[in-house]
Amino acid sequence: MPRALPRIAQIDSELGFSGGEVQVFLELQALRERGYSQVLIAPPESQSARRAMAMGFPVVEVPMRADLDLLAVARVRRALRGIDLVHVHTARAGWLAGLAAWSLGIPCVMTRRMDRRVRRNPRTWLVYQRFCQRTAAISPAVRDCLLAGGVPAERIDLVPEAADPARLQPNRGRTATRQALGLADGTVVVLVMAALVRRKGHDVLLEAFARLRGDLVLLCAGAGPELTALEAQAQHLGVAERVRFLGQRDDPGDLLAACDVFVLPSRAEGLGVAALEALGAGRPVVASRVGGLAEVVVDGRCGRLVPPEDPMALADALQQLADEPSLRERLGAAGPGRLDEGYRVAQMADHYERIFARVLAEQRR
Repeated sequence: MPRALPRIAQIDSELGFSGGEVQVFLELQALRERGYSQVLIAPPESQSARRAMAMGFPVVEVPMRADLDLLAVARVRRALRGIDLVHVHTARAGWLAGLAAWSLGIPCVMTRRMDRRVRRNPRTWLVYQRFCQRTAAISPAVRDCLLAGGVPAERIDLVPEAADPARLQPNRGRTATRQALGLADGTVVVLVMAALVRRKGHDVLLEAFARLRGDLVLLCAGAGPELTALEAQAQHLGVAERVRFLGQRDDPGDLLAACDVFVLPSRAEGLGVAALEALGAGRPVVASRVGGLAEVVVDGRCGRLVPPEDPMALADALQQLADEPSLRERLGAAGPGRLDEGYRVAQMADHYERIFARVLAEQRR
């Protein structure tokens, strides 16, 4: 008789909803389709909790306000009754929910998405070698950070993130979206979809954009604390007329359909889900050679890679694509095929199923 599928608690401590949360929900949906019973544990009023409820997933709301929130640990412990395996998706969840799972003898898997330094200290040892049995790194760059922080290689699995096909489907389409944005037919549209935070490199992009020639418009989709400074920078550089700050958008498929080139000038990036989405939509991607972006975007095949914090190199790459429609077409056409090489939802779900089965088998032994 086949063994029953484990009951899984997915745990995310974020209030907002960004690329990491997109991945959590791709996993939730994929595993539900494969017959898994799951519950999402997330903070009250978080966007993840609201979305999960709307999609019919069981949700337990637990405030996770600080890394040493012992009340949160107790609440997570209560929520884990009847759970066979825990999957944590943020550093705070790894600390709080990892402790709760360990105290109950429930195996825990962690996904690490940031390519930030992992410090060698007692906390790292506890989270990655005691609380969590295995850690999924979303890119080789993230895996390298874990290794440098002392996490044993045999405890790390490489699980690339995936593009959400539903998010890539345009509703209005290219023509209607460009008309709604007031974009002329001949205008070359460059799109960046990212939170307005320093790590994403919008300031470098504006410096590069000020060097570009021709009829170009830059669309910046996303919200964040850097908005006022970036608007002032665009005014100072004389490009405010050609730069549109669109705020937080829920129509990535239409924006990707409307653009000609996608750009992600990050200073650091675990992988870059927005770049995956652009590749899936058939758009050439210009990105910084950092973190997982350097793995996802194959220079000269589906986009261009440039050094981080180098506005001149970024401008040169964008100008070349603006000037050569045939190059844009060739690089864009290669994008969907690149996703087939490990960045599809089914492939990600396969990875996690194997990890879960291994962790549970080790526990039984």
